[in-house]
Amino acid sequence: MNLIIKNGYVFDPFNGIDGEKMDIFVKDGKIVEEFSPNEDNVKVIDAKNKTIMPGGVDSHTHVAGPKVTHGRMMCPEFQYKHPIKKTNITHSGSGNVVPSSYVMGYKYTLMGYTTVCEAATPPMLAKHTHEELKHVPILNKCAYLMLGNNWFVMRYLKEGDIEKAAAYVAWMLKIHKTFGIKCVNPAGVENWGWGLNINSLDEPNLHFEITPRDVIKGLAEVNEMLGYPMSIHVHANGLGHPGNWELARETLKIPKHIKANQKVEVDEEIKTKVSYEREQSIYLTHVQFNAFGGTSWKDFESGTRGIIDYVNKSKHVVIDSGCVVFGPAICMTGDGPNLYDLAVLTGNKWSNADVELECGSGIVPFAYKKKNGVHSVQWAMGLELLLGVEDPWKVVMTTDSPNGGPFTNYPKVIAWLMSRKAREDTLLECHSWASERTDLPSIDREMTLYEIATITRATPAKAVGLAPMKGHLGVGADADIAIYDINPETLNTNDYKTIEKKFSVAEYTINGGKIVAHNGKIVSTPEGRTYYCNTKFNDEEIYNEMIKDVKEWFKYYTFDFTNYPTSEHYLTKPTPINVGE
Repeated sequence: MNLIIKNGYVFDPFNGIDGEKMDIFVKDGKIVEEFSPNEDNVKVIDAKNKTIMPGGVDSHTHVAGPKVTHGRMMCPEFQYKHPIKKTNITHSGSGNVVPSSYVMGYKYTLMGYTTVCEAATPPMLAKHTHEELKHVPILNKCAYLMLGNNWFVMRYLKEGDIEKAAAYVAWMLKIHKTFGIKCVNPAGVENWGWGLNINSLDEPNLHFEITPRDVIKGLAEVNEMLGYPMSIHVHANGLGHPGNWELARETLKIPKHIKANQKVEVDEEIKTKVSYEREQSIYLTHVQFNAFGGTSWKDFESGTRGIIDYVNKSKHVVIDSGCVVFGPAICMTGDGPNLYDLAVLTGNKWSNADVELECGSGIVPFAYKKKNGVHSVQWAMGLELLLGVEDPWKVVMTTDSPNGGPFTNYPKVIAWLMSRKAREDTLLECHSWASERTDLPSIDREMTLYEIATITRATPAKAVGLAPMKGHLGVGADADIAIYDINPETLNTNDYKTIEKKFSVAEYTINGGKIVAHNGKIVSTPEGRTYYCNTKFNDEEIYNEMIKDVKEWFKYYTFDFTNYPTSEHYLTKPTPINVGE
């Protein structure tokens, strides 16, 4: 079926369209300029007085893999208290913080999202991640591979053998069907195997004697040497500790002189007014958790200003916010040592895992409370980051779901961003620290629909290299579209409850040209694509030497080398992105 979406207000930042009334034509899953006069089998959607945006893109979320499964097991109360019945076309499920796999797809879709990126995949457990992603319906997906504490990466970088490190990374992303390089507490998680952590960018870890700075710089060089669509995706050291903002700012500086160098095949017929090629060499994620000021929990305060100032004056940086939303959450991350500290601080349940020779993880259930001073400051900090960064092409809205709260709270965050009154009313309910120890009360900015479309669609698609297929409504783009019952001409930002309500349920969500949700109901459940990078490494001699090294070290693994790769049959609609050709 082909579609005409008529007379809606279109917000498409990639093409500079800011609320213009226009029609959108969809044919064979793509946006087209117009139909021929005799075009048949066309469904017309009347979007008069509605807002049209590209489908939402979540560039950092946790939706699949062993930590997600374990988080559900640790908090059964989040599951059995929130059952979801099956329908003729949907599965049953449960969950409000980490929904079960099918429900994950449904809930994102109902909000108008069409693409999600699983942010932390252990190589050895990539099959688990893909098996779970396979059961997240409708959405397009990709996954980032955790390499910041990998033994081969640290070994090659320590030896200064950047080409062999590149050969290894290229091989790893290809065999695990993953999309980009994730770097969690670089060099620090390796120390956690001996009960230690890393406390500065220049502290070498045990045995490999490599520093976080060495790992970040080396992987950034490898990333651009290979030409990946996304930059390195960094979870900085020192997460969750007072005073960590300076360490985060210094982390951003490390790849300052490394130039972005995408080598990706794209359809040259797709044109956008804003370049879809990324400019950044580093994407620092969930920055709120790495923007803590003060020296202890007693004098804890926001440290976002120093990071915002640096982002505003830099071209090589993109960040996502990692907003906090009050209510239940589950902290889950590859950063085992820092979640151990959180468990000690709170006395909450704690789980820890080590993935042999590769990485680790930690899980701590959590709840953010308005009457808690630290939590209130954290809530304000996430909004400060989004409102303080002047250029919306440098910042992405996330909650690091479910760490800062589940993704289903995105409409609430949007309401806070668009409405000063929403923020003022919430500040009145919060601990006084939110007003006294942050800049939020003095921020007048109210984001427009155009800016919301940028930080939830265009910027995440560009930052992770899924543009030009995703994140815009130009000719040739995938027909991923959200239609909201919002009339920009009569929008009242003081009525923030209505803003939240309208963004919670898209009137229509269209994915790949198919209507998948309408007025709060899932109406079809097609499989989404799974993207991964298929990288060509040209030096056969170095590549073969690297494979020889890996096979030799595989005697230390608990399973056989031949069982290591993930085949395409684990993926829905596997879609390789050819890199370096």
